[in-house]
Amino acid sequence: MGFHFMNNKFLPISKADLISRGWDELDIILVTGDAYVDHPSYGAALIGRVLERAGFTVGVIAMPDWRKKDDFMRLGRPRLFFGVTAGNMDSMVSNYTANKKLRSEDEYAPGGRSGLRPDRAAIIYTNRIKEAFPGVNVVLGGIEASMRRLAHYDYWSDKVRRSVLLDAKADILVYGMGEHQIVEIAKRLDKGEEIKTLDNISGTAVIKNDISGLSGYVEIPSFEDVSTDKSFYRRAFNAVYAESDPFRGKTIIQKHGERYVVQLPPAMPLSSEELDDIYELVYARNWHPSYDEKGGVPGFETVRFSVTSHRGCAGGCSFCSLFLHQGRIIQSRSRDSITREIKDLSRRRDFHGTINDIGGPTANLYKAECVKWKAAGACRDKQCLVPHKCDNLKLGYDETLRLWEDVRSIQGVKHLFIASGLRCDLLIEKYADKYLEALCAHHVSGRLKVAPEHSVNNVLRLMNKPRFETYEKFRARFEAVNKRLGKKQYLVSYFILSHPGTTQKDAEHLAKWLNREHIRPEQVQDYLPLPMTLSSCMYYTGQDPFTGEKLFVAKKMTDRKMQRLIVQH
Repeated sequence: MGFHFMNNKFLPISKADLISRGWDELDIILVTGDAYVDHPSYGAALIGRVLERAGFTVGVIAMPDWRKKDDFMRLGRPRLFFGVTAGNMDSMVSNYTANKKLRSEDEYAPGGRSGLRPDRAAIIYTNRIKEAFPGVNVVLGGIEASMRRLAHYDYWSDKVRRSVLLDAKADILVYGMGEHQIVEIAKRLDKGEEIKTLDNISGTAVIKNDISGLSGYVEIPSFEDVSTDKSFYRRAFNAVYAESDPFRGKTIIQKHGERYVVQLPPAMPLSSEELDDIYELVYARNWHPSYDEKGGVPGFETVRFSVTSHRGCAGGCSFCSLFLHQGRIIQSRSRDSITREIKDLSRRRDFHGTINDIGGPTANLYKAECVKWKAAGACRDKQCLVPHKCDNLKLGYDETLRLWEDVRSIQGVKHLFIASGLRCDLLIEKYADKYLEALCAHHVSGRLKVAPEHSVNNVLRLMNKPRFETYEKFRARFEAVNKRLGKKQYLVSYFILSHPGTTQKDAEHLAKWLNREHIRPEQVQDYLPLPMTLSSCMYYTGQDPFTGEKLFVAKKMTDRKMQRLIVQH
């Protein structure tokens, strides 16, 4: 399969588009909180193309006016279902800073304008759809739905909220990346099955009034229990965390009042061939022309000439959503597929010679493999990278070096940079010598992103990050390699303040280290508790959910501001 960028039509967004195609109705309508950018980095576009390839007619309603139902009716009633996503980010993260202030810009909106998506978009959109089309099927998906699928602590309201499936009154929720699930849902509805019978699809969650016919499940404490007793919240989190593997995970059941939210086990990871197929579908690779007069979509510029190489992350950082969304198992595209994509990008009129990135959640985990992943999944009681890399995890550095070499030889490609973050701990041993040498010689734009996150090892332990000595060792190696190459290149180091377990004394330790090293940190962020993450559980309960260790948590805004003032005085 090849790439076809230039002559491709966008998915229909209006009645006029349907008429031009000779269609009376659509099978599926996708509603998204992002502007419509037809590119595989945008979830609605990717899912739309996957459904289109499966034989369904698909339309898009992007950033609808949620204050009334009219905008949700512009494409009529779909034959099968509405698919609803808040967008590439949780709408509360899109709309508010870590200090709960309204953001002034939204990079996923036309012209970067803020205020075009509602708070809790998955709920608002679904309610409007049900108001406009009573009885219509609604499928929830995307990161907001995925990470709110069970009862969860919500930072913005400072309380435990119910499953978004109940609050939105949707019919089924897809969690994870969703390609397998959404196609199965569409095909089964197309065959005449009712949506309430779709209660056995991996990677979905549904509501049941009666669970007497189920077996082999794990029942976690109810919404009522976890919202009133933090020890129950910890127990529920531990169970969900333990059952998050697609090979060995069990169905999770959580009672909400008189009903049950039933989370089926995670969907199986995609094969390399399946990933290639998805990323080689026909995309326009641009924002919809209707945004031209508004200045386009700012967020698209970061991915316009970037390429996704893999999914999943074996790191398991406590504050990150990836563990419960994409999973620990790395899923990589083939080298040939990536080079085909870049060859076609290089032929575009707007291409000026630079590929901004080839990467994923962690750039240097491309092609990483473990002998256990394909047969038994990720280990329940062992981490892949912490406290050190497991011997069973084989890195794909040789394949990466061949990929970089192939890309450098493509006519029209002048530069290939790696902009995705890298794991320092995977670049300090001898096995990484050739990788680091090639990276510094050819693929750093002058500044390389790394994330030590903090300088205090106890904080790093709670973050599930490597010890700080690892970062210092990498920093020394990076400087030595660049000196040998005669290059002046710098590290952009990311730090997180006020993570659970971080005291004012810890902030002072970080500040002293930065002063001693003459570093003025630019990339410092205040910790933001994302729903269903390990760190969010720590933040809400004040304890390590696995050990019960009591933690200091900087919940007061004055404490949070003090830590930032200390570090960025």
